[in-house]
Amino acid sequence: MISLLVATSLLTQGAAQVKPIIVPFHMAETAMIVDATVNGVQGSFMFDTGFGGTFILGEEMNVGKATGTMTLRDFVGEFQAKTVKVKTLSIGDVKIDPKDKVIVQQPSRDMTDSYGTHVDGIMGLEVFLGKVFEINFQKSQMIFYPDSYDISTKVPDGKKTFLSKMLPLGQNAIEMQVKTKAGKKFILALDTGNGFYATTYKETLEEAGLMVAGKKPDFMGQSFVASGAVDSFNQYLEEMTIFGVPVQSSVWNIIDLPSSAADSQGTVGFEFLSNFNVTIDMNRRRVWFELFKESAGNEAPGDLGLIAQYEPTSKRVLIYNVIPKSPADKAGIKRGDQLLSVGDSDMLRQTYRQLRNMFQGKKGTKVKIVTSRNGSLMRTEMEREYLINGWKETAAPKSPASAGSSGQ
Repeated sequence: MISLLVATSLLTQGAAQVKPIIVPFHMAETAMIVDATVNGVQGSFMFDTGFGGTFILGEEMNVGKATGTMTLRDFVGEFQAKTVKVKTLSIGDVKIDPKDKVIVQQPSRDMTDSYGTHVDGIMGLEVFLGKVFEINFQKSQMIFYPDSYDISTKVPDGKKTFLSKMLPLGQNAIEMQVKTKAGKKFILALDTGNGFYATTYKETLEEAGLMVAGKKPDFMGQSFVASGAVDSFNQYLEEMTIFGVPVQSSVWNIIDLPSSAADSQGTVGFEFLSNFNVTIDMNRRRVWFELFKESAGNEAPGDLGLIAQYEPTSKRVLIYNVIPKSPADKAGIKRGDQLLSVGDSDMLRQTYRQLRNMFQGKKGTKVKIVTSRNGSLMRTEMEREYLINGWKETAAPKSPASAGSSGQ
């Protein structure tokens, strides 16, 4: 999630559209990638409804000279970035009014390696303001409807179809309510850019009575957001209602820091949203969910409890965190150990996401890793376990999905 701290204007409506326009997109493991042409340059962009702006691009994509700066916010805090004016913008056959839109410039974060397909940057929600559009995850299509298409007239059945109302919290975010079994409410944003099922803060769960206040989680790990690494953990939750959708059981990513925003307490991410075809009407402030999978719940994969990253200066993969009480911790793996291999995979220039995928897998499966400490090799076989706070084996969902591996 990245939100602008400045107001944005609605799109100026062009010629009347009379029929839907379909634009295919690419499905990555935990993201959707949309092709677009901005300032005459074609690119592929991770679509992030949690970012209220137009684009975030690296300077290597030449879309013009920087003309200003902008303040951005993510889960952790605020940071400054340079901006470039948008002069022309199109997505397939859909022309977007460039008025008042800017491109945020940030250093590249190896997004192509992370998502396993070519990615030039991030496309935000501002591109779609004033539009009625569907993210059809079932067919990997974006569908742009005529302005007259009114989803607020649809009648949901409460089983496969659901209609939710956006809260009046600004035009550059999709904020909606989440409710607990006891009726406690909090506000989360609809965020295709968050690879997890849902992300909120420890204090939010404490205030809602879903965690004991002050209790330290058993399995503390880390997630990565735009401003850097943050301590986080997986938490099992029962009988939540997410944007009007009842979910019997789910596993959330919880950030162990105070909330960075007053009007939102986190986001609902790609892993939840990709169970649905989602139609968003920014003007009427409605969202239509059509469930096409068996379940809207999820289950985190088994994990070794390792967090590692390639260090370009030493050209080595180093372990920089071991989750307490995890299989890796029990096996004696330490922070600072060099990771040489995982299973049959040697460590070349692996991304954070690729390494996480190596550590995760079906619970009970075993994996061999080789590490080095001060020149001494250590060969270890570990069994993946659930590293989930509050996990209940008897309540596992019938149709689990794999968990996201990155906050952004």
